[in-house]
Order: sequence, then structure tokens, then C-alpha cells
Amino acid sequence: MAGHTHTDEIVTTGPLLRPGDPGYDEERLGYNLALDHRPALIVGAEGAGDVTAAVRWAAARGLGVAVQATGHGVSRSAEGQLMISTRRMDEVRVDPGARTATVGAGARWEQVLEATSPHGLAPLNGSNPGVGAVGYTVGGGMGLLGRRYGYAADHVRAMDVVTADGRLRRVDAAHEPELFWALRGGKGNFGVVVSMEIDLFPVAELYGGGLYFGEEQAAAALHAYVRWTGGVPEEMSSSVQLIRYPDLPVVPPELRGRFVTHLRIAWCGEAAEGERLVRPLRAVGPVLKDTVGRMPYREVGSIHHEPPMPVAVYDRNTALHPLPPEAVDTLLDLAGPESGAPYFAEVRHHGGAYARPPRTANAVAGRDAEFMLFTTSLLEPGGTAAARAVHDRLYAAMRPWSTGGAFVNFFGVDDTDPATVLTAYAPADHARLARAKAAYDPGNLFRITYAVEPAGA
Repeated sequence: MAGHTHTDEIVTTGPLLRPGDPGYDEERLGYNLALDHRPALIVGAEGAGDVTAAVRWAAARGLGVAVQATGHGVSRSAEGQLMISTRRMDEVRVDPGARTATVGAGARWEQVLEATSPHGLAPLNGSNPGVGAVGYTVGGGMGLLGRRYGYAADHVRAMDVVTADGRLRRVDAAHEPELFWALRGGKGNFGVVVSMEIDLFPVAELYGGGLYFGEEQAAAALHAYVRWTGGVPEEMSSSVQLIRYPDLPVVPPELRGRFVTHLRIAWCGEAAEGERLVRPLRAVGPVLKDTVGRMPYREVGSIHHEPPMPVAVYDRNTALHPLPPEAVDTLLDLAGPESGAPYFAEVRHHGGAYARPPRTANAVAGRDAEFMLFTTSLLEPGGTAAARAVHDRLYAAMRPWSTGGAFVNFFGVDDTDPATVLTAYAPADHARLARAKAAYDPGNLFRITYAVEPAGA
């Protein structure tokens, strides 16, 4: 059939790729290279019809379905299963009058920003513009406007989703509300979201950037930051990263090979007020680099300046209560300049709108968190056990200040067991998700994720 590809009764507009085919490796590998898996078939979906055909084909053969846009959030191996690659489904449409955007399954936040910024509007994107917008949102979504407006999932108006029965459904608060509730926070457990309609906000500019302190100021900067967060308005989103930069040419010369405490600032109010609020942090001491100032919202990715190149990483996270000085000292002992830690540690400030229930309820938890601790280390082949051990040590030490919760979007490849997945949800919500799973995916077709098992399974 002209313009279509087919194999074993599956017909699609986009390419069908098997191991050994040209382009197969490019399609299967995403941003996080921690999983070197080989799906039996990859469907390069170009539209909802391709997704529907792929889901029906997998269901008929008992294969699990993995979904990948950018590959930032890899979880379980898709070895021998079916993968739907959505990166071609990247259309973004903006309705500036309604302050909404309709975002395709494969669109990255940088594409959404490109479409919304000319209208002076901002989505609730994350810190890395290269991340897929839909995958980020179905996992909750914490970004640079979060303390002002809440989770990205709190501001989804509708979703188009292909469920395990091969049906394309339009769901919102009035149509299949239980599925709509589960999709927003339940990650990829309930179907393939082919597009979503999201709210936009009148933010054209930020007062933001980074303050980079050297090794000598690490303790003073981290203590000052944690104290400072206790008094800032919710228009201020911020985080701090403890990192030893590699001695590589891609790193700015003033940071190359140095241990750095990087304070990240995103203020969505008047610039003069933002400057006043940041002044106590600048007073900590001399900085290696100061990029905090007025910026178009389109450049929000420069605040965290996360590396764009693919790499294998081991991730872990936990939600935290307010941090007393002894908690800060514990973190410095295990992730500070003298620790020799083989990971970088990040603390993100929560509270504000994150703590408030959304207008339309969803499955996102963590609303009791004051901070999130997130750690990442480069993962060498066969190095999972060693990475696990060093991360275990840090998280055991920080347990007295943990809420016991975690955030599904910041899970890593070692977090797929049911007990860990449970920490991303309130117990009653997890039980509700399991019931929704039994209703919409009783055969657990969408199991190649941070899986919620169907109730009664």
C-alpha cells in the first residue's frame, strides 16, 4: 500500500523497525542510555491511527507496550516487546485567546516554548526543554513556574488517549473522569496519550539564572539557600545543585574541574523585586559566575543548562520535610566538596501551589513536600550495584527528614519494583489507580513503565 508500511497484519503510515533494520538503534535509544534493550518491533508512529494499530497488534500477541518520545524517563526493559516511538507526533497548536495549547505525543518542551512565546504565554514546562511534554505531564511535572501555578498535570484540560482495547478516547473532567484522573499522575499505565490540551499562563519574562559558588562557599551557600526558601513568595521557584564539574572543554572555563554549589533562580514577578529577593544569596560570598537577570521565558532552559547529549545515568529521589541545619550538614557530608561523591545532588524547593489541591483532582502526590532531593550518577556498564550502594548510603542518612514519598518523574531504572512505585502515591490513590488499571488495562499491556498492577491481579 503506497505510503504505508506493514508486517504481520499491522499497517502503519510511519516506519516499522526490527532488530538489524537501518535506523533501529537510533529509534530505540533515547536520552538515558541506562537500558540497552532491543524491542521486537518499533512502530515509528506518525499519528493516532498508527498508535491504535500498534496497540491492537501487541494486545493480540500478548506483548507489552513501551512508549518513548525522548527517552528521558526510561524504566523497565522493552526487550522482545513492542515500542511505540512518538517523536514524529510533535505538532503544537496554540489558542492565544483561550490561553491553551494542544500538544502532540512526541513534542518536546522546546517546541512548545517556540509556539507559545510569541504570544507572551508560558506552559508549565520543566527545567530541561529537551524533555517530552506529554511524558513529563503524565508523571506530574515540576517546573520553573511550579510554586506559582502547581504541577503541570494540574492544568491539563483534556487528553486523547489510546487504551488497551485499541480505542481512541477523548477524556476530560466530564468524559471518563476516572481515566482522566488516573492519566494525570499515573505515568504510562493507562494508555498512550497521543495529544493533550493544556493551560498557558501570561509569563513572557523571568528574573532568573544561576549563582555558582566555589568549594570554599559550599557550606555557607547551602545553609543560606535553605534558610532563604523559608521566606520567599510563591512566585519564586528555585533549586540548588551540588556538583563537581568534569574537566572537559564543553564546561565553561570558570567551572571546569571544580566543585560548585549552583543556586538556580526563577522569579515570575517584577524584576526589581526579584533582585531584592536574591540579594541575600549574592551576599553569601564571591561567585564563580552570576547569570541571574531578566530573560525571555523562551530561554528558561538556560537556568539549569542540563546537558543535551545522551548518557547512561542512575537516578534516585525522595520528598523531604523542612530541613534543619543538621540535615543540611548531613547532605554536605555525603554530597559536598569533601565527600568524593560519585553523583551530583539537587534540592528543589516545593510548597506554594504544589501544596494546594488542583481544580480537577488527579493522582499526583507529594503535596506535603517542602523539598525534593534528587541524585544522579553516571552509570558504567555493570555498575548498577555500585551506584545503588552509594545512593543507598545517602538516602539512608537523609531518611529522618524524608516524607517517605517520592516523585515518579524522577525515578530511575532501579525504581520499578512495586514497593518503590507505591512511594510515589498516597496509599488510597494507589489503590484507586489499581482499580482504574483493572478497568482500562486488565491484561497489563502497559507494563513497561513504573507499573501499577491491576487490582485483583
